Amino acid sequence: MPSPPSGGIFDIPTLRRRIAILDEDTQASGFWDDPRAAQELLRERNALIARADTWDGLLSRTKDLDDYLDLARESLDESFILDLESDLLVVEADFEREETKNLLSGEADHCYAIVSVQAGAGGVDAMDWCEMLARMLTRFGERQGWKVEILDEHPGDEAGLKSITFRVQGESAYGYLRSERGVHRLVRLSPFDSAHRRHTSFASVEVAPEIDDTIDIDLKEGDVTMDFYRASSAGGQHVNKTSSAVRLTHVPTGIAVTSQNERSQHQNRATAWKVLRARLYERELEKREEEAAKARGMQGTIGWGMQIRSYVFQPYTQVKDKRTGLEVSDVQGVMDGKLEPFITAYLRHQLEGGDWLNAGDED
Repeated sequence: MPSPPSGGIFDIPTLRRRIAILDEDTQASGFWDDPRAAQELLRERNALIARADTWDGLLSRTKDLDDYLDLARESLDESFILDLESDLLVVEADFEREETKNLLSGEADHCYAIVSVQAGAGGVDAMDWCEMLARMLTRFGERQGWKVEILDEHPGDEAGLKSITFRVQGESAYGYLRSERGVHRLVRLSPFDSAHRRHTSFASVEVAPEIDDTIDIDLKEGDVTMDFYRASSAGGQHVNKTSSAVRLTHVPTGIAVTSQNERSQHQNRATAWKVLRARLYERELEKREEEAAKARGMQGTIGWGMQIRSYVFQPYTQVKDKRTGLEVSDVQGVMDGKLEPFITAYLRHQLEGGDWLNAGDED
């Protein structure tokens, strides 16, 4: 039977007291004098109410299962016991999901996510790996019931993708997917090698929060150059015959983003600005992480360029996360979007302040 939450972030009475304080704040005179602060307070209040209600529901379901267990012991009805076991698995899964949600502590964790995957070293295998990683991440989003929208993609010369950027709309999408930021390494027998030799390929994943009105970002139009060109991705005749694609370059940082999957130049420009704001904010978050790491005595750089995980398809099957040490053998399940164990392990490891930057390189 799942253990009821207790203490700290699982303390429902504490959550309810915090909600009561926020309720009082919303009734104070001048509450809407600062609309942005008011919206942030309401967002926190609504999130806490949803969390407390969810935990209340889980505890109620746990109590019901306890009562059913007593009945099952008395009746010894096999079908009743099987139904009870099935219900128990569902409740345990719900508990695990809520516990993971409670590990989200970053200021932007509540935001939607903008994800970019780019092929690295490895030639055509790396481009194929880029497409496989993009599918893995979108499948995870679909498993959560989130909406995934492709913003920009560049097909590989022979197979796969050179790069792809997509938007993930879902509750705390950035909070979950930021665990995937970094370099992913693939080891397999290459389907593109006539000798069928073992190849190692790399692809990088960048995850940025889609900025909402509660977060400030300093972005001046004068610091950005804008270029227009014909889109090259599949998007119908209209997309390919007009200069509808947009590239924005933030001169001070060198960050460049493109958007070409929308039908009009105006839509692509709006999308590109949204992605650029997200990338700049992610850059700021990375700086803060690096400073915090140095304060803890950690060496190296925390950023999307760090190798975080290896996927071995042959001669054995294993996915290993360098940061947490978590290993699983169900490679196909992971590639189908079963990322929950890695995400939970990463979030817990991060809260514990673990130093993975000095871990040894993998074989």
